Amino acid sequence: MAIVKLKKLTFCGLISEKSTVLEKLQQLGGTHLIPLKEDGLTPAELAQSRQAENAGKALKYLKRCANKRHQVHNTKDFDLDGVINAVLTIQSGMRTLSDKRDALQKRIKEIEPWGDFRLPEDGLRGLNLWFYIVPERLMKQMWAVDLTWQVVHKDNLYSYVVVIAGQEPPASSMPVARTHTGKVPLSRLKDELNQIELTLQDLQAERESLTRWIALLEVNLAETANRCELWLAHSLTLDSDALFMIQAWAPEEQLAVFERFAKQHRLALMISDPEAGDTPPTLLKNPEKLASGEDIVHFYQTPGYFGWDPSVAVFFSFALFFAMILSDAGYAALFMLLLAGKWRALGQSRKGLRLRMLSMVTLAASLVWGVMIGSYFGYGPAPDSPLETLKLLDINDFDAMMRLSIFVGVAHIALANGVMAYHRWGKKTAFVPVGWLAIVIGGFMIWQVSGPHQHLIQQLGYGALAVGCLFLLMFSSERTVVKPRDWLWVILDGFKSLTGLTEIFGNVLSYMRLFALGLAGASLALTFNQFAEQIYHAVPGAGLLLSILVLLVGHVLNLALCVMSGVVHGLRLNYIEFYKWSVSDEGYPFKPFSKKGVGND
Repeated sequence: MAIVKLKKLTFCGLISEKSTVLEKLQQLGGTHLIPLKEDGLTPAELAQSRQAENAGKALKYLKRCANKRHQVHNTKDFDLDGVINAVLTIQSGMRTLSDKRDALQKRIKEIEPWGDFRLPEDGLRGLNLWFYIVPERLMKQMWAVDLTWQVVHKDNLYSYVVVIAGQEPPASSMPVARTHTGKVPLSRLKDELNQIELTLQDLQAERESLTRWIALLEVNLAETANRCELWLAHSLTLDSDALFMIQAWAPEEQLAVFERFAKQHRLALMISDPEAGDTPPTLLKNPEKLASGEDIVHFYQTPGYFGWDPSVAVFFSFALFFAMILSDAGYAALFMLLLAGKWRALGQSRKGLRLRMLSMVTLAASLVWGVMIGSYFGYGPAPDSPLETLKLLDINDFDAMMRLSIFVGVAHIALANGVMAYHRWGKKTAFVPVGWLAIVIGGFMIWQVSGPHQHLIQQLGYGALAVGCLFLLMFSSERTVVKPRDWLWVILDGFKSLTGLTEIFGNVLSYMRLFALGLAGASLALTFNQFAEQIYHAVPGAGLLLSILVLLVGHVLNLALCVMSGVVHGLRLNYIEFYKWSVSDEGYPFKPFSKKGVGND
């Protein structure tokens, strides 16, 4: 649950042994290479480095093909680069032709009512044809037009009018704007469309023919990626006539491994800490059962190396937010059944295992929350039933649920500022998140607390607000106070920081969406249930079938909306509200220079 500490490694060796050293370093793995050349890659080098990416694109494109050929496993006639280039050429050609076909179809549809005609090459003795699509309700205005015109086609809504005139009629004299038909005849457009269709069929046949290489592409994909990474590593070194040098970031806990590597290959090795101006990559380390939090974090923003790892906090807060938005134990149980059916399939890969754990925790939280509010596919538990005794909250109690949602928001943002204060401890700016922590808690105490000690607690809340504002006023500035006049700038920076009061309270109120979305889902489920019951009683015989259909369609729709809301807003509250107060710097992920095997994630 932390960002791994890294060291900068500088290897130096003989240029004649460079290829061997880089190959062995790739086999060893665990380093993030640092470019030592400022001029970057040439176009040829850039194209070569993208070959692995192209191989992946080609493989995906072939796998999406509906009709696949028998797989070839003999590598005798297999040309990896040739197959990749052929597939990508077909993909690009089919995309271009498909776009052109769509444009032609649209064009043909537009001019088809005018018929197949060709404009005279020598003109009409100074006259021209002007085309108008006139709605039937405006045709009366056409009779007032003092021009020569003719209706060439007519349907229920429009009349297709051709005007013969030397110059385009003024826009004010016509009921509608002119339509552009172009000079290409309809028959030629149709011939061109037919030719494109035939070409697309030929390309599709070539694509199907190339699907015979899918198995070999899968086998060679990892090898291609490894070869490209190794080739790219060659371009990152700093070379001279006799020596080469390469730098890399590596975990501090693995230094002994790299020291042995340097000794084994007779390399000079210098180990140093990150210096001022360095931007090391971010390597997150969490227990494997909670590691899916890393995937959620990387999806939006990788924290900076000198920051902190929010993975676990995001993991559990997302599960809680999703549960509060879903707000139905029946829906959660249904998803658990689906998860059970995919349990073994998800366990086949590392990413699948992470997703499985996140899903299990999220659905478990959803089930518990659904039982606590007593919602089962929109129905409440029967009176005096065991489930009724487990119902602790009423989702229709607007005041209580709103207070609970605000409390969750206060706790979440307080956690963000608390972690930020801990991370900055020892610096003057650590008092800034402490100030925000005091403000958000003090504001909640003033607003929500009631009971026999209400006056005392509210006084404590006002005191917390005052202390928080004082901290912001005095410690928001990083200026060094040398002269008395410097205090003026410190105070001004403090007032600038205080303008964030409206923002933090707005962020807290944003958590009311948990209650609003949960109530919306529960209300919609109840509405579908009531609608189905009304149909059942109102329509004898067929009412049962119709009510079942309403229940299925209604709950599937509601379930889809709830899941979409749970994912989108569950992540939003983490990425926008929580990150705003806890993750200050953006970093980039640690990418190990290591060999990849077939089937590895």
